[in-house]
Amino acid sequence: MGSLTLVAASTSPFLPYSNSNRRNSDDRYGIITQLQKCRNISEVHPLHARIIRNGHEQDPFVLFEMIRLCFNHNSMDYATKVFNQIEDPNVYLFTALIDGYVSTGAYLDGIRAYSRMVGEFVEPDPYAITSILKACGYKLALKEGREVHGRVLKLQLNSNRLVRMKLMEFYGKCGEFRDARQVFDEMPEGDVVASTVMISCYVNHGLINDAYALFYQVPVKDTVCWTAMIDGFVRNGEMNKALELFREMQRDGVRPNEVTIVCVLSSCSQLGALELGKWIHSYVGKYNIKLNQFVRSALISMYSRCGSLDEAQKLFVEMVEKDVVTYNSMIVGLAMHGRSSEAIELFQEMVKQGLKPTYITFVGVLNACSHGGLVDLGFKIFHSMTRDYGIEPRIEHYGCMVDLLGRVGHLEEAYDFIGRMRVAPDHIIWGALLSACKIHGNLKLGELAAKILVEGGAADSGTYVLLSNVYASSGKWEEAARVRAKMKESGIQKEPGCSSIEVNNEIHEFLLGDLKHPQREAVYKKLEELNIILKSEGYSPATEEVLQDIGDGEKEWALAIHSERLAICYGLISTKPRTTLRIVKNLRVCNDCHSMIKLIAKITQRKIVVRDRNRFHHFEDGSCSCGDYW
Repeated sequence: MGSLTLVAASTSPFLPYSNSNRRNSDDRYGIITQLQKCRNISEVHPLHARIIRNGHEQDPFVLFEMIRLCFNHNSMDYATKVFNQIEDPNVYLFTALIDGYVSTGAYLDGIRAYSRMVGEFVEPDPYAITSILKACGYKLALKEGREVHGRVLKLQLNSNRLVRMKLMEFYGKCGEFRDARQVFDEMPEGDVVASTVMISCYVNHGLINDAYALFYQVPVKDTVCWTAMIDGFVRNGEMNKALELFREMQRDGVRPNEVTIVCVLSSCSQLGALELGKWIHSYVGKYNIKLNQFVRSALISMYSRCGSLDEAQKLFVEMVEKDVVTYNSMIVGLAMHGRSSEAIELFQEMVKQGLKPTYITFVGVLNACSHGGLVDLGFKIFHSMTRDYGIEPRIEHYGCMVDLLGRVGHLEEAYDFIGRMRVAPDHIIWGALLSACKIHGNLKLGELAAKILVEGGAADSGTYVLLSNVYASSGKWEEAARVRAKMKESGIQKEPGCSSIEVNNEIHEFLLGDLKHPQREAVYKKLEELNIILKSEGYSPATEEVLQDIGDGEKEWALAIHSERLAICYGLISTKPRTTLRIVKNLRVCNDCHSMIKLIAKITQRKIVVRDRNRFHHFEDGSCSCGDYW
């Protein structure tokens, strides 16, 4: 709406200009100047009284500035009162009101104001159209948006480029891709901004292939276009493709901006690609990319999630100005690594600095309590959310508390807690309880949690696998087989165990019993060597971890080919002695692998860092940082 201030010029259609109103004009601009200097809405009130005294209460120039100022200071009610006193509002005043509502997130009020505008036969201009289309898009108001489109055609505004862009965004948000594409196809060929908008529409609805196809049709792509596609891959879980596209962007000679860097660092975080993350960090410094709070927080998160917590802490300490986002990144990182007391201390330091915690802060701190088994402190912090900070717990916070109770074996208490939740429990909540029942062998409660998930239509592969494992742990093989059979009948596929390791800036992935890797023979040879050495060290496979009704020999082999062991073996044959190995696994590390990796770290004199679904494990000299509590 910055361009709307141009209407205050003497050639504006607000009022005809003449010498007779020069004095009023001087007084008017004096009032406008004073309005623009107001720092809060309380300073506006006396000026408003002066406006009325001086007879400017219907002056469109002054009223326009009044309305704009009210919204800038988040005083929607006052802006509405000012507008309702206008006898004959013109298009500019209506547009200021609509834009104010939309810019403050009051989309329905904006739609109502537009309806009033049309009802009073005031024809909208392109600015009003773009604002109202934004409101319709955010509220998914398809019917109202189509009516706006009809008026665009009637007023012959469809040639306006900005209006077309907003029509594309509107239809894209509503999932009407045929209409969005029709508007796009009417745009000039090769319009990179229009292409970026259309790509974002596809990405927002998970249509990544359509976005990718359009992306490659753009003849000359700018930084924003490349970033939109990279971000699309990240948000749709295609981390490797995001990194490959970033490399292609470099080859194309297009310089990334801060947003691009944050997207790429997010990919590194998810994949555990520490070396690539380090290279991007150096790239930021080499090309003087602005190291703002978002980039710094993304770097802290990347180092934390890639297992290099010391580097993350170094970055955090070096920051002169720390905001809530950077504190959150560090707290979450400490919690993931099981550094519970440090995470809680950092939370307390943040509060002392006068920074108000967000819901993300509490997710991090409550996770820290969960990994540390700090039940009393966890509940104290949980209750402080609403009492001290006015933050209503979300499903994530309740999930942390169920996980905390489940880990320490307070299963009945966890079940009662779920019953007292202020929000409806989702599949993650019941899944956390079911997982705890498997760990602590509570068959009865595990069956109940699984039944709730199945009957609620929220059961996934993890539900069936966990329930089957609960039965198998109790020696009820027939029941376990029945659950797996039902899972197969339902067409639900078990999520395969997958582990990855970064070697020479490349991510190598291994599945259970993987035979596809080019160096599989060397990997399995190393695995056999390790098994011989481990057994001589007293290692005995925990065959009870294999919850299938098969022989002990088959159970031993089933354990030996777990994906994290294959990844470790590849790391051992592909890196120099004493090099730290960093493994990322998509599932929880089993007890047998945990015991075995402790021994491997001791025998090979290596540090092995494993990030599983729950947390980080730092294996060194025969022990693990989790203290065998995970």
